[in-house]
Amino acid sequence: MQIELFSDKYKVRTLTGKNVDEIYDLLSQNILYYEYCPPFVTRQAIKEDMRILPSGKTIEDKYYIGFYQEGKLIAVMDLIDGYPEKRIVYIGFFMTDTSVQNQGTGTEIIDYLCRHLCTLRYESVRLAWVKGNPQSEHFWLKNGFVPLKETTSNAADEVILAERKLSHISL
Repeated sequence: MQIELFSDKYKVRTLTGKNVDEIYDLLSQNILYYEYCPPFVTRQAIKEDMRILPSGKTIEDKYYIGFYQEGKLIAVMDLIDGYPEKRIVYIGFFMTDTSVQNQGTGTEIIDYLCRHLCTLRYESVRLAWVKGNPQSEHFWLKNGFVPLKETTSNAADEVILAERKLSHISL
């Protein structure tokens, strides 16, 4: 995948260990998220998240990316290509900077990404949010994700697995 095509408005770059401080600055502002999904972010946890993969996937399938506006990191996304099936993309994590929240920025990023993935013949995008987190639930439902089932994550949290089908997106 060519990540630079994930947005027509923002510069998209692969994030590495050199970006840990700016990622930490963005994530640590989002206090509500960590109330529902503890523990609170650390630089070490960010480094681990950059490498963690679901079973059966390789590092070539993982895209830990940042969306930049005028040189400032405004969103972080962890995306797994072909998980859990070939024509499905899994968003393991997505967070926007508090300075751009409630302005449509996150929705704009997700919509454009989904339209782009549709042109690449992907069938759907999946993700999960921690059950009971009103901010996450509202955002993902608003963006066309439909709950598939409740399950337990590796952290023993109850999560809602959700999916957005891509076949209904007009190009």
